[in-house]
Amino acid sequence: MAFPCHPMCQSAREDPSLNFHEPSEISNSVNRSKDLPSLRTTLKKDLTQAASSRDMKPKSCFEEFTPSITADESDDETYMFQCSCPGLYQCSVTGLVFVMKAEGDVVYRTVPWNRRLLAQHHKNPAGPLFDIKCQQQSVCQLHLPHCELISTGGGQFLQVAHVDKLEDIEFITPLQITETHVVINITGFSGYGIVRDDNSPPDPVQALILLFYKPPVDPHPRSVLSVLLVPRNVVIRHVKRTRRELNGEEMYIDIPSRCSLFPKQVYTLSTAPDDDLIVVQPNEAEFHGEYFNSSVASFQVIFNRVITDVNLSLTHQSSSSCVWKSEVCLLPNRVRTLSLPPNEKLLNVRSSIIKGISGPVLSSLMDKLLEKKVITDAEMEEANVIQNRSDRARFVIDTVRNKGERATSQMTESLCELDSFFCEYVGLI
Repeated sequence: MAFPCHPMCQSAREDPSLNFHEPSEISNSVNRSKDLPSLRTTLKKDLTQAASSRDMKPKSCFEEFTPSITADESDDETYMFQCSCPGLYQCSVTGLVFVMKAEGDVVYRTVPWNRRLLAQHHKNPAGPLFDIKCQQQSVCQLHLPHCELISTGGGQFLQVAHVDKLEDIEFITPLQITETHVVINITGFSGYGIVRDDNSPPDPVQALILLFYKPPVDPHPRSVLSVLLVPRNVVIRHVKRTRRELNGEEMYIDIPSRCSLFPKQVYTLSTAPDDDLIVVQPNEAEFHGEYFNSSVASFQVIFNRVITDVNLSLTHQSSSSCVWKSEVCLLPNRVRTLSLPPNEKLLNVRSSIIKGISGPVLSSLMDKLLEKKVITDAEMEEANVIQNRSDRARFVIDTVRNKGERATSQMTESLCELDSFFCEYVGLI
């Protein structure tokens, strides 16, 4: 379903004074989000009216941002977006879109659903539940990502549940349902999430195939590829964190993974090559289409020999039609890195960390190392004297590496807690 570009988007391209970011500029601002989570754009006053319009804006008008992320003592993550002007902003982590009528700080996180409460109203969750706060009350509209296939008639049974702190719940009829989002106007702040009638038909939904690889550890050749079938609007970052807590270190393999799956129907997974040293278990699995078990593997592919590439295909059991297939590269160079001892692993990605680590993350890392007594006060002071960020990172890394495997492991763990996206990018996890 295509949407014509809104007049505000057209005028932004024709009038440079509106100062919309070009895509490359947006990408750069996202990459710098660890240093500057605020997005600073100059817009004319009439964008305030456009932002609060009842018309859904095309995605090209969204300005993507990466939120700043903090974790509490229980390791639950909270996201914050510091907005400096009205507009439409999409979170790169959760897919949420905030329509801002003015500047403000939006703080949000995912929270558990009360399934018993929903059952009393004959509803089922159809996406994550987000707890959203904005002290300035400047969010006027919210777009929650869904996974329905609108082109085939899906989405007509969707509503948005508004849950307050006392577990009171109301159900909001969407202002609009687009191909990707459910749109509502909001005036209050607490929990918002998409729900579906529990008697709604089992129509196909947009889904993702997520792959997590546990590489071989010398001298054993055995490795395991976990295959997850999940709804498209899961928060992938949450899936990664949960699996890391449950299964330890794994490599997330980013591949084209979108497909359409029928909830409550059975699928089979096949591999090529297919031999006695490659085992798929179980032979078949049901796609549940739920959000509570999104971190649990539907299939495991066990390799009892060293393999660098494998072809996977997913087949709908009833129709025997292939719904998804992909060639998967298990990245042997990175696999070897993940199998190395901590000191060698860090050395292998040392230059990438020195080049790419941001100033704020480096400062937070040094604070953590001091708290854990990995570095001394004198070493902290010596590092702070170094003005160049890369040189300071080099000093910190080499200082810790020279203290042995335990110190190196603590630094790696701390850096992964502070910026898991960066660590995954450089191959540290």
